[in-house]
Amino acid sequence: MPITLTMPALSPTMTEGRLAQWLKKEGDEVIAGDVIAEIETDKATMELEAIDDGVLAKILIAAETDGVAVNTPIAIVLEEGEDASALDGYATEAAPTVAAATPEAVAAPAAAPAAPAAAATGGDRVIASPLARRLAKDAGLDIALVAGSGPRGRIVKADVLAAQSGGQALAVPAAATPQAAAPVIPAGANYEEIPLTGMRKTIARRLVEAKQSIPHIYLTIDCEIDKLLALRADVNEGREKADKVSVNDFVVKASALSMLKVPGVNASWTDTAMLQYNTVDISIAVAIEGGLITPVVRDADKKSLGAISAEVKMLAGKARDGKLMPEEYQGGGFSISNLGMFGIREFSAIINPPQSAILAVGAGSQRPVVKDGALTVATVMTCTMSCDHRVVDGALGAEFLAAFKGYIENPLSILL
Repeated sequence: MPITLTMPALSPTMTEGRLAQWLKKEGDEVIAGDVIAEIETDKATMELEAIDDGVLAKILIAAETDGVAVNTPIAIVLEEGEDASALDGYATEAAPTVAAATPEAVAAPAAAPAAPAAAATGGDRVIASPLARRLAKDAGLDIALVAGSGPRGRIVKADVLAAQSGGQALAVPAAATPQAAAPVIPAGANYEEIPLTGMRKTIARRLVEAKQSIPHIYLTIDCEIDKLLALRADVNEGREKADKVSVNDFVVKASALSMLKVPGVNASWTDTAMLQYNTVDISIAVAIEGGLITPVVRDADKKSLGAISAEVKMLAGKARDGKLMPEEYQGGGFSISNLGMFGIREFSAIINPPQSAILAVGAGSQRPVVKDGALTVATVMTCTMSCDHRVVDGALGAEFLAAFKGYIENPLSILL
């Protein structure tokens, strides 16, 4: 029987994608594992692979089509032994459908996904395997609140186990958000209409949700970085430009060590419990064309300064090229956004759910300070931490920033 391929959900936040190009044409034979198309998601460009041998009989969505909703039929594949007559009277909506595969689609769910997809439903019926239903029942989990990672969002065993262990947040119904009134454009205004990309739509939606649903509080601290700059100069002496460590690399390592000292910051809020993460994974905000993405440095507390520097450069490069894999930007327990290179003295960032804190790092600049009753000059870097007050209250956030300041102002402790 012919198989309908549908637009897969290639990331937890994806609701639609752009079918960039077909790498196979109608009538071509395909073998399981063949790359048949490229899909541009809200995060990156992904390759779609055939999951069975057969013939690409009909392309339903043309290349360069924007706004293709997840689960929309995109092509029909004939199984081995079938010919074109099998398409007579064939209705895609009544046909068995599968999502084309990606290399990461079969991977275990990433810890703490950025925004779990709601459980798939067929009408009021939750789509889940019998084993997943049984495991959920035994664990006392509402199967309807488990995010599915299988084809068409089907809930499988791994999803239930991840939700049960806390490695995957439960999907909670999104509260209805009030729609902002359309802006009134002055008569005779001269403007150009710029179409919204999928990434920009996703960023806008998530920022609104974060600001409306998370009670933000802001804590600001000044750190003197003259010792850090001197140590950085020593570390970079004789290194090639590509191998030099940055101030931001020190910030990442200092944040990771501070999270070990104050683990309460490394947590997320759910309606039933707080999820305390056992690994120190830090998201780094990277500006790319059309938006922002946050690749994750995993186990940052266990990596050397040089290893962090190399990994951040690699992830940032892949981000700008649109080549990040989902496992490279999903998850993370804490975020860092650094605008110091643009000369921004200080700013407040919006929390990246389901995380509970983000550190906004400003530029280091020479400022007057008082030491031992005397006025002097020091290089000062202002950092502001935005906290989810449900998880990180003022005292806990202050404890974290005190630890962070200690590492930044005594940078040799970062290298020990």
